[in-house]
Amino acid sequence: MKWIEIIVKTSSENEDLVSFILYENGAKGLEIKDPRDIDYFQQNKDKWDFIDDDIMNYEYEGVLIKAYFSVYSNVEETVERVKERIAKFNLGEVLINKVDEKDWAENWKINYKTEQITNNIIIKPSWETYEQKSNETVIELDPGMAFGTGSHETTIMCARALEIYVDNTKDVFDIGCGSGILSIIAARLGAKSVLAIDLDPMCVKVTKENVVMNCVSDKVKTETGNLFDIIEGKADIIVANIIAETIVDMIPNIKEHLNKDGVFIASGIIESKLPIVQEALCNNGYTIVDILQINGWVATISK
Repeated sequence: MKWIEIIVKTSSENEDLVSFILYENGAKGLEIKDPRDIDYFQQNKDKWDFIDDDIMNYEYEGVLIKAYFSVYSNVEETVERVKERIAKFNLGEVLINKVDEKDWAENWKINYKTEQITNNIIIKPSWETYEQKSNETVIELDPGMAFGTGSHETTIMCARALEIYVDNTKDVFDIGCGSGILSIIAARLGAKSVLAIDLDPMCVKVTKENVVMNCVSDKVKTETGNLFDIIEGKADIIVANIIAETIVDMIPNIKEHLNKDGVFIASGIIESKLPIVQEALCNNGYTIVDILQINGWVATISK
């Protein structure tokens, strides 16, 4: 399978906006190189056992953002739309490449390492070894071509919320499951059942593989499509780690699939978009019980 790689040469100040535009238009993953990271590594060499030479030899003065899009019928329109948005706001230079699936999948492994994302949850790449402590829940993950490695702030906030609300009486829906990481976390935290759903068949395929790898096939069911079109049941917890506009669009329909006293966890929200999400939640009768924030990203927890 072929993929389109959009490379944006931009500045540190515009990094979040460019990333948002790329995700908004359907990017399946981002790779970001920022000289500020190199400065940080240089100043804190004693804190790291190993720093990749490719990172330290990065020569471009600005930020380089690579985004990946699957080649589908209207991908040319998507590329042009991204170019127009970048040009409209004078955010930088745009380059386009074609990438083979095998090449991109292997590139994930270069920078993807074992990481602790909550007090007790560890995300471990399937190809790494890790010595588990007694109080830890270790999730093995191979993101493949699906978005969701566990290291992004939006995923971390969802994981923290799931730690609070999941127990063995809860049914969970994971909308936009990506690599299946949140579904697996919910299952490993003891959820009674989990439905992982995504519009992208590739994401559902990767989720199934990761579910089997983590021995939670008895709890996690997968579906391809739109929750509101194919599912009639209800859940105690619905988690959606997508983007603000999509969350706003789905808010009026969420309650039809949420049990009484159920919890809606919404993430993938850039800080500047929080007001439109809050307004949509309030207008549809939700009570926001908590707001989580990390590095300009926001998650809301509502009932």
